[in-house]
Amino acid sequence: MDPIKVGIIGYGFSVKCFHLPFLLSLPEYKVFAFFQRAEAPKDPKSAESGSHCTVDHPEVKHYRTADEFFADTDVEVVIVCSKQDTHAEYAERALSAGKHAVVEKAFTRTSEEADRVINLAKQKGLILTVFQNRRWDSDFLTLSHLIHKNALGEINEAEIHYDVDFPFWMRGMTAKKYTPGDGLMFGLGSHTIDQALLLFGPPKSITCFLRVLRGVDSETEDSFTLILQYDSPLLVTVKTNIASCMRDQDQPKYFVRGSKGSYVKHATCIQEQQIFDGMKPTDPKFGVEDVSLNGVLTTSEPFEEKSQTHDAKSKKYVGRYPTIAGHWLGFYENLAEAIRGKAEVAVKPEQSRDGIKIMELARLSYEKGQTISWGQ
Repeated sequence: MDPIKVGIIGYGFSVKCFHLPFLLSLPEYKVFAFFQRAEAPKDPKSAESGSHCTVDHPEVKHYRTADEFFADTDVEVVIVCSKQDTHAEYAERALSAGKHAVVEKAFTRTSEEADRVINLAKQKGLILTVFQNRRWDSDFLTLSHLIHKNALGEINEAEIHYDVDFPFWMRGMTAKKYTPGDGLMFGLGSHTIDQALLLFGPPKSITCFLRVLRGVDSETEDSFTLILQYDSPLLVTVKTNIASCMRDQDQPKYFVRGSKGSYVKHATCIQEQQIFDGMKPTDPKFGVEDVSLNGVLTTSEPFEEKSQTHDAKSKKYVGRYPTIAGHWLGFYENLAEAIRGKAEVAVKPEQSRDGIKIMELARLSYEKGQTISWGQ
């Protein structure tokens, strides 16, 4: 089959680091067009690499207006990597033009916007999905595997973290007033809330605490703690703290406890750093974590004896469980299969819509100072 022709909206950090390296690694795709408003440099060869799509990809079409971009009938799928407040608009324009749509996180600013885009995709019979690439993180794949294999038994408590120590990109968080789509819940929380929903489904109720730790007067949170309560004894905490004062390898990631075992993991998936370092997603070492970062699995019965030793005092089986290799390529591999009609799309937009709903209810919980039910 001919490669799927891809049109990309934007040419910022997300496009260059999280989309292009993977699209260009798969023969199923051809990067066909960019929509970047900035004018191309008069002499692309002398321009700085990364400054413009025409500098790095001179063979790809460049459009400066949305009308021209969406009118290109050769583009089969549009990847929306524009600012948050245009996600819904551009996804709708892509679908209305008969093109499949991939939307960067967070999906939309509100669950109402998300429902509108989802309904349009259904009417058009087109694929709509959200770039929840961290479902293919090494640590999340490992935790999912352990839960699927019942290594931990009935889960009664889980903590999912995405903590950072004053990252450089926080300098752009200058607004004093909050508007939907702002803040770290819609940022880093779009990863961790999605993981919680995928593992455990929608909660019964939500309690939220929002904080501002970056030393400014603002309504927009940079740190948050969500407590998701379920009908079962399960309690899930989803958390981000930007003032952690820890090394990357020491940052907490998962702390999951069940009736038969527990899993404790530090440090986030290596794939992002590997991309920054210039490693190709097709490299055999891509997504492979150093064994020193493997999480600790503790069980009441041996799960896999080769990775555990028996502790006579506690009568528990303990060991560093090998982390499954991360595979962000999996998102685009699945999308190609879905477009070709060979598989269902892995990331359902309704799941990301539910993530937006959690963020909305979480802010309501914070503003009212009370627990909010899922059905509210």
